[in-house]
This record gives sequence, structure tokens and C-alpha cells, in this order.
Amino acid sequence: MDVIPVFILVPPDSLLIDIAGPLEVLRYGNQEQDRVRFDYRYISAARQQTTSIGLVLDGLEPLPERLPDKAILVLPGSLTVGIAEIARDTELKTLTRWLTRSVRPDTRLVTICSGALLAAAAGLLEGHQCTTHAECLEDLRQLAPTASVLENRLYVEDGNRYSSAGISTGIDLMLHLVSRLASPQAALAAARKMVIYLRRSGQDPQMSPWLSGRNHIHPAIHRAQDAIMADPAHDWSLPGLADIAHLSERHLSRLFREHVGQSVVDYVNLMRVTLAQELLKQSRLDMESLAHRAGFASSRHMRRVFSQHHGLSPRAFRKTAD
Repeated sequence: MDVIPVFILVPPDSLLIDIAGPLEVLRYGNQEQDRVRFDYRYISAARQQTTSIGLVLDGLEPLPERLPDKAILVLPGSLTVGIAEIARDTELKTLTRWLTRSVRPDTRLVTICSGALLAAAAGLLEGHQCTTHAECLEDLRQLAPTASVLENRLYVEDGNRYSSAGISTGIDLMLHLVSRLASPQAALAAARKMVIYLRRSGQDPQMSPWLSGRNHIHPAIHRAQDAIMADPAHDWSLPGLADIAHLSERHLSRLFREHVGQSVVDYVNLMRVTLAQELLKQSRLDMESLAHRAGFASSRHMRRVFSQHHGLSPRAFRKTAD
């Protein structure tokens, strides 16, 4: 078994979800396979740190003199990390200096939310593509003037630099790493256990089409949407979805329009177009095979629906994505 050392650097006022979410992915990743073990430890400039929700983390290990070979270093976000705070806060200055001298070329640096600002202040993102939470983008540009700061991205991978927008996107990024370092099957199993119905990719915008029409609280409509999202290519019918939602066909159609803002057919087509978009970017499948994978009756059918959503054909979209 290959043991991968993982260090979570806990800053003052750390965002607890930036730590707990990604680390749950690693915990499940360890359970689901025996090829790789993620050996994680929590380090900080102080033995105790108070998190964003007032919970105190105790027993944090001191900053190591050096990181082991091929370690993963995770930098969570913080409520109090910004340009001004990094310049004046003694503890943040200590963390920045430690990062500058400790991160090696073979270190996989993973930043979540405003954790990217600490990495930038240490000079670790210069010349790299990266992202952070939308509210921190301008600070990141100032702290890393030669970095290519990408907006509206869930996460970005550039060599050994991994950055995410924050909150739930740290989970997406860690699922990506588990898939890469352990196996896609382990990442999928972790996602299922965490009740994450879809693993989003780094190229997805922060306002992903997969999340379209989900800002309601109707459980029956969520059941139908979950089923469609889990397998957009399935031959979905109104009677089949009505059974899943435990509603009549007429009631499902009415509630779907009321809560989602579109018809069942339009929603299924949106999910299929979004799946086709991913396949166009990530594979070299011919159009007929790709249409079949995405659930369309033919490449002609896919071209018509795809053009309605994007204003260009699937072939033209693939060229712009290359």
C-alpha cells in the first residue's frame, strides 16, 4: 500500500466545512480501497484554533521542519484571511514564512476558498492558474500578480497546484484527487456515501447547469431530479418519473413547472446537453456515439437540442473547448 502523507494547515478562524468536507472524502477513500492510504495530520502555528462556528480545535501538531516527499498540503479558508490581515497579523505572517520555505516542487498544494490567499502571499501561485471564492478574487490577483486567476470555476488544477472556490467545492476537488491518486471507483463510492449525486469537474462554472432548478425544497421534485441527474441518458418517461416522485403524471408536470421553472422534458434535455458538453470536452467520441451516451436518439437530435441551448453545434462547441 502506498501511504500518502496529508497535512492540513489550520489557520486562525478557519472555515470548518473547508476542513471537514474534504477530509471526509479522504476518510471514505481509505475505506473503499487498499491501494493507497491517505495519512492525514492537522498542523498549525498554535496548539488550539477557534473555527468559524466557534468550535475549538485542540491538539494541533506544530509546523514540521520539512514536509515529506510527495506530501499533500491542504490550506483551508479562514474568516480573517485577507491582504490587510496577512500583512499585519503575526500568526498569519508565521504561516506565510513557513509555507515559503516548506512547500517543495513535489508537494501537492491544495487550497480551499481564501486559503489561496495564504499560498499567494507565500509566492506559491506565481505563474500558475488558480481560483478562489468569488469574493476573494481581487485579493488573489493582487497577492499573485503573475498568476492566471480564473473566475467562475469550481476548482483548478495546474501541475501540483490545486485550488478551489470554497465551501462545497473543496469536496469536489478532493474527490478529484482521490480519483486520480486512488481510483475513480473509490471516489464514486465516497461521493455516494456523502450523498453527493454528481461529481462536478474543475471546468464547471460555480453556477453549474447541474444545479439549475434546485433552489426549492419540494422533496418529490428533488427525487425526480436526482434520478435524472444520476443517469441523464436513461429513457426517461413521465410515468416512470411520476412513480419515482410518488405523484400522478399531471401533478408531477404541474409541480415541476412551479418549482423548477421548466417542463420535465426541458429539464431532461438540459441534463443531457450538459452531459454532452462534458463528453465533448473530455472525450474524442464521434457524434453518433456521443449522442447515444448522452441519451439522444441520434446525432441530428442532439445537434438540434444542443444548438437551442448553446447557439452553436456540438462540433463547433468541441472546437472552442480544445
